[in-house]
Amino acid sequence: MSRLIGREEGVRRRGPALDVVVVGGGMVGAATALALGRAGFATALVESREPAPWQSEHEVDLRVVGLAASSIHLLDELGVWPAIRDARACPYERMHVWDAASGAAIDFDAGREGLAALGYIVENALVQSTLWQALDGTGVQRVCPAEVAGFESRDDRVDVALADGRTLAARLLVAADGAGSPLRTMAGIDTRGRDYAQRGVVAHVATERPHEHTAWQRFLPGGPLALLPLADGRSSIVWSLPEDEAARVLALDEAAFCDELGVAIDFRLGRITGSSARAAFPLRLQLAERYEAARFVLLGDAAHAVHPLAGQGVNLGLRDVAELRETLVDARNAGRDIAAPHVLRRYARRRRSADTLDALGFDALGRIYGWQSAPLVVARALGVRLIDRFAPLKQRLADHAAGR
Repeated sequence: MSRLIGREEGVRRRGPALDVVVVGGGMVGAATALALGRAGFATALVESREPAPWQSEHEVDLRVVGLAASSIHLLDELGVWPAIRDARACPYERMHVWDAASGAAIDFDAGREGLAALGYIVENALVQSTLWQALDGTGVQRVCPAEVAGFESRDDRVDVALADGRTLAARLLVAADGAGSPLRTMAGIDTRGRDYAQRGVVAHVATERPHEHTAWQRFLPGGPLALLPLADGRSSIVWSLPEDEAARVLALDEAAFCDELGVAIDFRLGRITGSSARAAFPLRLQLAERYEAARFVLLGDAAHAVHPLAGQGVNLGLRDVAELRETLVDARNAGRDIAAPHVLRRYARRRRSADTLDALGFDALGRIYGWQSAPLVVARALGVRLIDRFAPLKQRLADHAAGR
């Protein structure tokens, strides 16, 4: 059972009882708490409900993530990657991306780079559950179920008020509470971006031919469609569609859905022979105007929400985690206050710059593939073919996606 912190314990000691309070127990929040706990920071993780334990007999989670090399490196450092990999993770060794309008394609191959895999497709629920269970024995205090009602930053600490009347005192408050982040609103941090007026339709499908451990992505006029390999031999789809089209596709019976999906992916793996239940989620670009305030930082979706076309959302969040850990460890080693303004600005400057470039790059890519006039399609095809043939630039793109 998690040890709960009472008001008296939080304020009785000289100075804050904790170094860091992390709010949000999803993948990025749990990874933050684990990373800081293993780095020796007194850490509490606040979450509204404990995630259900992942079990191999459960149906594969509809939400999956493509973990890049940088994410796998962090998870390995945290001691959880072997358990995730051996439970139900599927390596993808190749990636094939092509344009429905012109047929121009670009290919990435792990073998050509001397790698075993470009990345792994893993269920969100598996990663979250493994991270959560790894908190046992780290000293991280799980405050769950609990919700934050407000917080107040002071000279030497931040007081975090919980809805049940308890208060946690810490040097730093980390908001990893999702794209709709209540804590970001409490901190008075605005966001900018745009609604894509699209939904991402997700499902797991069986195909006539094997997925070949390849991630397939086709850019269609209405948005990109990705088929990602799963460990059980099926493929996970993420199909970006205008909202009315998404509603129509969700309402199709299984046979009609499989037929339409097969046409959309150009029968790359033969016929679609079966589908799981389907779901959809709204797509939008959202960037926080700043990542820090007094004794407060944002990371993960609370800081940035991006289009799934490049599959980088969680990877960006885990890079935030690695940067924050490094920043806090450096400050502690130098004898500084880990939540001093200049310390938090260092983290915010580095990650906001990188996240913004990536988010706007994904947005621009989506806009470019949305062009359908003949001259622009021809120009786009020429650019794609040049990139595919120019090895240094292609390698640089692969390295950036991997976080190298």
